[in-house]
Amino acid sequence: MELPFAEPYKMKMVESIRKSSRKEREEWIKTARYNLFNLKSEQVFIDLITDSGTGAMSDKQWSEMMLGDESYAGASSYYKLKNAIKEILGFDYFLPTHQGRAAENVLFSTMIEAGDIVPGNSHFDTTKGHIEFRNATAVDCTISEAFDTTVEHPFKGNIDLEKLEYVLKSHPVERIPLIIVTVTCNSSGGQPVSMQNLREVYSLAKKYVVPVFFDSARFAENAYFIKMREPGYATKSIREIVAEMFSYSDGMTMSSKKDAIVNMGGFIGFREETLWKKAQTFNIMFEGFITYGGMSGRDMNALAQGLYEGTEFDYLDSRIKQVAYLGQQLRSYDIPVQMPFGGHAIFVDAKRFLPKIPKEQFPAQTLAVELYLEGGVRGVEIGALLADRDPVTRENRYPKLELLRLAIPRRVYTNNHMNYVAVALGNVYERRNKIHGGVKIINEAPIMRHFTIELERI
Repeated sequence: MELPFAEPYKMKMVESIRKSSRKEREEWIKTARYNLFNLKSEQVFIDLITDSGTGAMSDKQWSEMMLGDESYAGASSYYKLKNAIKEILGFDYFLPTHQGRAAENVLFSTMIEAGDIVPGNSHFDTTKGHIEFRNATAVDCTISEAFDTTVEHPFKGNIDLEKLEYVLKSHPVERIPLIIVTVTCNSSGGQPVSMQNLREVYSLAKKYVVPVFFDSARFAENAYFIKMREPGYATKSIREIVAEMFSYSDGMTMSSKKDAIVNMGGFIGFREETLWKKAQTFNIMFEGFITYGGMSGRDMNALAQGLYEGTEFDYLDSRIKQVAYLGQQLRSYDIPVQMPFGGHAIFVDAKRFLPKIPKEQFPAQTLAVELYLEGGVRGVEIGALLADRDPVTRENRYPKLELLRLAIPRRVYTNNHMNYVAVALGNVYERRNKIHGGVKIINEAPIMRHFTIELERI
């Protein structure tokens, strides 16, 4: 008899969470202006708003925090992180930052100017926000299969090479400072990019002399999918696959709060010393000195250890199988989700779930509110609210995908929690035809509005 699956860790400490009543949740979400970011954490039973910084660190990571060197310059913790980045990712030069969007801020301040064009695969919210803040344009070159949640494609994060080459041909090369490849691609449903696609994108970029940078928040999950789905990689280790992945890039940004399993931290990796030195000025201006960059020594230690743990197969196998478990439970209730299941989250197709809610009433946000009311589960909208307004026309942008993301923190919840989430959303699905109105905007920020937006029920 084959032994059943079991998590490759055991628990040393637990945190109590409280169930609330429907009446309490109705009042709380109304006070929060129907924006789940405005809820207090104690008002949430199961929190799936993000997998960023919400994971459980290991005993070795906590031990490393006690060894942190808090020297302002040249701390041993910096060199410990430098060695981990070199060994696992292959970059000789890096700058620490306090998180991923800070890495984008430093890199884009160095490379992007007004009028530039930045192609990639479905840039995420902070990436697009930093690009548009600089009066540049992000161009989505993701393959068309990514936008049909019913299509089974092993690498829906792939870049369409014809779309990319059209962008490269249509603009002066000096107006294209870089190509951004997001691994895995969050906005299309946590979908991976194949090694073949990474190789071909890099080859095309070299033809036009444009650098390639990876948005690497979930690079290890991407490597896992390559191992499991792409011919020729089944016998390779995760770190061997990671090394090849990053050989097809000129640099990277990293929100370490994902695949390095830390609560705070990020960095930028550089292939070339010249660009690294140029970026140092902005790192010092926005983050801190180049050997700490907004991070404490203890956090750099935990990050370095997390890079090693996050690239272990057993850990990744457990993590991604839990995500798939939730997906399978939702599918058993006929709930429409992005197929195949992604690496860090299950993405529910709100258009198919609530077809009677018009796009102008934000069906994914409406669904997020309904799930919270049903069971105290907090997800996040990946749809029109996140897409923001067009920077020129100021009209709402309605993306092809309107999704509710259920992002699962690493090493935090059990499969019993996943069962609870599935039943709660199943209950909403049973009464979906009784949901007649969505939400409308009453107050919003000019950019990246979804974090602080205020809404009303219709």
